[in-house]
Amino acid sequence: MPSTRAAALTVLVASAAVLGLAPILVRLAEAGPAAAGFWRFAFALPWLWLLVHRPGAPAGERGPGRPTALMALAALFFVLDLGFWHYSIAFTSVANATTLTNLTPVIVTAVAWIVFRERPRALFLLALAVALAGAWTMSAGADGRQGSNPRLGDLFAAVTALWYAGYFLTVKALRGRHSASRVMLWSTALGAPLLLGLALALGEDLTPASAAGWAACAGLGLVHVAGQGGVAWALGRLPAALTAVTVLIQPVVAALLGWLLFAETMTAAQMAGGAAVLTGVVLAQFASGRSRRPFGTSRPDAAPGDPAASGREGGAF
Repeated sequence: MPSTRAAALTVLVASAAVLGLAPILVRLAEAGPAAAGFWRFAFALPWLWLLVHRPGAPAGERGPGRPTALMALAALFFVLDLGFWHYSIAFTSVANATTLTNLTPVIVTAVAWIVFRERPRALFLLALAVALAGAWTMSAGADGRQGSNPRLGDLFAAVTALWYAGYFLTVKALRGRHSASRVMLWSTALGAPLLLGLALALGEDLTPASAAGWAACAGLGLVHVAGQGGVAWALGRLPAALTAVTVLIQPVVAALLGWLLFAETMTAAQMAGGAAVLTGVVLAQFASGRSRRPFGTSRPDAAPGDPAASGREGGAF
C-alpha cells in the first residue's frame, strides 16, 4: 500500500540520519574502536529486550524466541562491520569513513542482480551511479589533513562495505520470517562477546575515562536501537537495494556533524558530493516507486506458502 511504503521510507530516512551520529559518538567514546562497538551493543541490549516484550507485539513475535544460524551470521557480519569501521574512524575523517563504508549499495545491487536475477531498472542504475559519484566526490574532495592515517582509514572503510552488505542481505532474508526487534536482539546479543574478545585481543582501552565518554557509549546504544533498528524494520517493507541507496544519507549527516563538532573542513567538492548523494537517493526512490515489482523484492515465481510469494514480510518491530 502507498501509505505503508511512505511510512517505511520516512522511517528509513530518519534512521539513516540518526546513524549519522554514530561516528561522532565513536570519536567521543574514550574507548578503543572495538570496545566502543562492544559498549554500543551492551547499552542497546536492555532496550531491545524491552522491545521484544512490549505489550503491543503480535503473539507470534512476542518474546525473544530462539537464535538461528542466519542470526548468528548477521551478528558476525555486523561485528566485522563495526570493527573495521571504528578503526577507520580513528585513522581518517568522519566524512571519508562514513562515505566509503556506504559503498554497500553496489554490492547489494550486484548480488540481487546476479544471484536472484532481479535486473534493476535503468533509472535505478542511474540513481545508483549519481549517489556513488557523490559519495566518491565527498571522499576525494577532502583537504588531505583529515585523520592520522587517511589511506589506511579509507582502506578499512572500503572493506567495511563488504561486511555491511553481507549484514544487509542477511537481515533482509531474516525479515521474511522474524520481527526487526527479534533480529536486532539476537544479532546484538551474539555479537557483543565477539567485540569484547576483539577489544581484549587488541589490547584496547576498555572503559571510558570520564562521564562524557560513558554518555557517548550510552548514546551509541540508542543510535543502534533507533538507527539500525529502523533500517532493519524498513528492510521488511522495502527492497534491499533501495534501502541500501537511501542509507547513503548517513555520510552526508556525518560529514556535516564532523564539520560542526571537529572542525573537519567541508570543501566545495564535498558539499557538491553531498548534494549528488541526496539527488541519487531521491531518484532511486522514484525509480523503485514506478516499478510494478520494485527491484530487490521477492521473485514472482516464489514457491506457494513462501512468505516472499505472498508478499508478507516480518511486520512488527
